[in-house]
Amino acid sequence: MDEVAAEKKQMRLEAAARRDELSRDARQDAAEAIAARPFPLKIKAGMIVSGFMPLRSEINPLPLMRRLEEMGAGLALPVIAGRGNPLTMRAWRFGAPLDSAQWGIREPKPEAPQVEPDILLVPLLAFDRTGHRLGYGAGYYDMTLARLRGLKAIAAIGFAFAAQEVAKVPASEHDMRLDLVLTEREVIDLRAS
Repeated sequence: MDEVAAEKKQMRLEAAARRDELSRDARQDAAEAIAARPFPLKIKAGMIVSGFMPLRSEINPLPLMRRLEEMGAGLALPVIAGRGNPLTMRAWRFGAPLDSAQWGIREPKPEAPQVEPDILLVPLLAFDRTGHRLGYGAGYYDMTLARLRGLKAIAAIGFAFAAQEVAKVPASEHDMRLDLVLTEREVIDLRAS
């Protein structure tokens, strides 16, 4: 294991523990605070926002996704297409049935159309002010962002608790940067970083 991988592994453990320490009420209040704030990007008719179904103690993006849908955005959720592959984004709307997939993640049924989102809400364990994020280690979002950025201009928005910020996330050359991070305390614009 190289030095960056070892550092990431240790940071994952610490970041998950910090997030797990937040109470259920604090997690819900944070999700609602983010959804209540003005969204930092203009939502145009026909835009697609890909969110995610929260896993374990992740912040819940559903209140914000509901608001974005009310503003005219189409919604999507990621589907794991196998280790070593980018995520497939499938159209989804509130009330549509979901399958339970790898790690218990809920994802759209196979018949849901595949879409190429304009905005991705990205889960994470830790983030820094240079736009780097620490995920769970499989590289799904890095591969997905690289693929989508090769097709069109997209915005990658980290969705996190303020407590998930760290001074520096160890980064490798394949790690894709975030454009913004939304926390319950602030909107962090990283596009000029």
